[in-house]
Amino acid sequence: MPARGAADETVPFAPPFDLAFPDDPSPDAADPGPGACRRASPAALRAPCGAGADRGTGAGADLPRAAPAAVLHAAAARADLLMARRIVVLTGAGISRESGLATFRDADGIWAQVRIEDVATPDAFARDPARVQGFYNARRAQLRDPAIAPNAAHLALARLEREHPGEVLLVTQNVDDLHERAGSTRLIHMHGELMKARCMSCHGASPWRADIAPDSACPACDARGRLRPHVVWFGEMPLAMEEIGAALEACDLFVSIGTSGNVYPAAGFVAEVRGRARTVELNLEPSEGASLFDEAMHGPATQVVPAFVDALLRGA
Repeated sequence: MPARGAADETVPFAPPFDLAFPDDPSPDAADPGPGACRRASPAALRAPCGAGADRGTGAGADLPRAAPAAVLHAAAARADLLMARRIVVLTGAGISRESGLATFRDADGIWAQVRIEDVATPDAFARDPARVQGFYNARRAQLRDPAIAPNAAHLALARLEREHPGEVLLVTQNVDDLHERAGSTRLIHMHGELMKARCMSCHGASPWRADIAPDSACPACDARGRLRPHVVWFGEMPLAMEEIGAALEACDLFVSIGTSGNVYPAAGFVAEVRGRARTVELNLEPSEGASLFDEAMHGPATQVVPAFVDALLRGA
């Protein structure tokens, strides 16, 4: 993937794009308070790809105001965005945070509570499989909680897939199943799926909602004690990279939602499409790669994603 580099200043969406936002949040709602997304420390950024989801960063929900020069730029960009026929959407943990799922890289996130080297590498699994299985069993149990459900951002992306006249591919770094539960069908989990188990004997991946026990049998080949979480660990190659690469090559609009911009290879997608596709960031606050995007909307995913989808579909 191309390296991230300097770029023109990101231009926020301006009034000519005619976005319809929900009612303004109250002052309390605009302040995410303790535990809100924060920028990761350099020490936390230890690998090119993650064992599960990326996160969205940010500490404020105020939507940006465009400078006068940016208004003209945004007006010119409107036609490009509304005429897009091949859309690739990348999502990270920021889109699922408002559904109640913990992120990885926040100050109070998962990697602040447990060491990556202990639960999220092939070596960790070889050294202590019970500990690794226990870590992912607990996360799988959280997903089974009825309180964890798709939010307005997930539902808006499913609507975009249904109603857009062109092609929409959703690429997620998240291992949860909230996109599927919202109705998305054209979907790639580049970091795997928590609700599946992978067999180390037949290499098949099977739906799996329960805990993985030491003697659990593979549904495909019946081998016992050979199941692992169907999750990409640090040091492993993300899934479906050829399919993702072909979609990026063909797209005319790339949208990044709820990502930190520092987990590769996904963080390199925007640089890969620059010059041939419009690029848009929808995030709680500017990501590490914000300067690479043509346009940006910053605020809670449950507000900015539905507003963006509404605008696209009104102009489709």
